[in-house]
Amino acid sequence: MRPRLLWLVVLATLVVAACGGGTTEPVATGDPLPTATPEPTAEDAATPAPEPTAEPTVVASPTPAPTATPEPDPAPQRIISLSPAHTEMLFAIGAGEQVIAVDDQSNFPPEAPTTDLSGFTPNVEAIIGFEPDLVVSQGLPEDIEAGLAAAGIESLPLLAAQTLDDAYAQILTLGDLTGHPEEAAEVVASMRADIESILAGIPARDQPLTYYHELDGTLFSATSSTFIGQVYSLAGLENIADEADEDGFGFPQLSAEYILEQDPDLIFLADTKCCGESVETLAARPGWGQLTAVQEGNVIELDDDIASRWGPRVVDFLRVVVEATAGVGVAATG
Repeated sequence: MRPRLLWLVVLATLVVAACGGGTTEPVATGDPLPTATPEPTAEDAATPAPEPTAEPTVVASPTPAPTATPEPDPAPQRIISLSPAHTEMLFAIGAGEQVIAVDDQSNFPPEAPTTDLSGFTPNVEAIIGFEPDLVVSQGLPEDIEAGLAAAGIESLPLLAAQTLDDAYAQILTLGDLTGHPEEAAEVVASMRADIESILAGIPARDQPLTYYHELDGTLFSATSSTFIGQVYSLAGLENIADEADEDGFGFPQLSAEYILEQDPDLIFLADTKCCGESVETLAARPGWGQLTAVQEGNVIELDDDIASRWGPRVVDFLRVVVEATAGVGVAATG
């Protein structure tokens, strides 16, 4: 009980006793009642109590911790390539030692670790069995991609290049990813310089030369919209397959009659390895021996691989094309 309230209770008791009847007895004195602490008045409340004097505390500004630079992801050390063009790129940029397996079509360079893996019909269990940390391809089915992701394996799909710039970009991408950016940049710079030098040697012609590029013995060809066709365009050649590609597919199947009618100045055989085609087999086809290209010796046998890949050896492909056409359609001077 608060002291003031106790005092009021005692006082009220004495008053009641004093007002009662009978003789008043003297009140015994004992220990004095405690002195009540007076409640603060409104004036007291209005006057703030003085704050204790204290020495000001000086807080030192903390030195900011240096911002940590995130460590780059380690370069993959167990790479599988399921694309011949990308296999060539990886070895060209110095990442060959990181490649543990390549598909059954990757036959260059000779030291590439060729296996029975397929880029056309990939098997996820077979791929995982090599324990790769990166799989490079031209694109894989969704279920294969999902299987690799579930196994914690990174996949890098690089679609077939449509232009030289696409090829350059893929080389640089592989360089960054594998830890060889400088080497990749050097490869691209060398390709650009070599191509510029080759194109500088093309003679001037009054009319562009026409050509037929044969992919196989069933007369499939490639138009100027394809990567192959654009290489020929750099050389200033005109493609007879363009007008026959009504669907815009890029790889029309021509007829023998159409080719004979067009009578191209040049014929390039990109089916010498796959299909055994040659100058002799072509000339033996019904009516083909009368073609201008056959009569004038302008049927060129290509290396199928070089003519179908967009890796660094595209320079070799362009060089063969330009050298094969150097004296064709050029007026003699004298």
